[in-house]
Amino acid sequence: MTRGSRFRERVFTIIFEADTPAGKAFDIALLIAIVLSVAVVMLESLPDMPARFRDAMVMLERIFTVLFTIEYVFRLYAVSNRWKYASSPLGIIDLMSIVPTYLSFILVGSQSLMAFRILRLLRIFRIFKLTRFMNQASFIVGALQASRDKIYLFLFTVSLITVVTGSLMYFIEGGVNPDFDSIPRSIYWCVVTITTVGYGDISPVTPLGQFLASLLMMTGYAIIAVPTGIISSEMARRQHTPLMVSTQVCPHCTGEGHDRDALHCKYCGALLNEEKKG
Repeated sequence: MTRGSRFRERVFTIIFEADTPAGKAFDIALLIAIVLSVAVVMLESLPDMPARFRDAMVMLERIFTVLFTIEYVFRLYAVSNRWKYASSPLGIIDLMSIVPTYLSFILVGSQSLMAFRILRLLRIFRIFKLTRFMNQASFIVGALQASRDKIYLFLFTVSLITVVTGSLMYFIEGGVNPDFDSIPRSIYWCVVTITTVGYGDISPVTPLGQFLASLLMMTGYAIIAVPTGIISSEMARRQHTPLMVSTQVCPHCTGEGHDRDALHCKYCGALLNEEKKG
């Protein structure tokens, strides 16, 4: 192994792994920096903030952005498949944590999007070896994936009901109620009603329209219960299959959630970190 390869593997271990002292120290420092940077963004938005303090907040935010930019570059350097990491959910979150600062030089006010940086705290589950929570998260994700065909069919059915009911309501109310002035606006009313949100900005005035609205309201309660039942039944079916996952990260595709005794990545088949396996 060349010196460059050893350095690259060392960088990967520090940045991506949480099972080594150096990696855990790095990730804890990163979490502290994330919390402080989000606090700076929130304080900067206060309208009565004195100018000198606001300027200090802006300077701190730029310093944090430079640090996070360097970290993002090292993450790209450490992984084998850079596009795989950059397009992963955590990779996109890492990129979005630094883009708003640079975007603020072009679009005024875009720096408020830096509050999304708080999403990077999702790494806390891996950093502190909270495998119990990771196991439960894998359990829920597995149940959602197993239920996706039923959920897709359910959403398609609800979409049909919404479009048909919205069109019917436009036919009933369109001539006498100015609120229902188009089919899209009627569909908007249908979505608000069927989800039981009920803003009240649009309401039917004819007896037939009110009758249809009453049926839609009762249907909404039944619709809310359907996806819950689908996912709950799948979770009940899978609850006797324990999942034991580790905090190991694949250096090739940055995939997580591997079994504790895994030697190869279950997503791309690459060998997991040699330093930890040795």
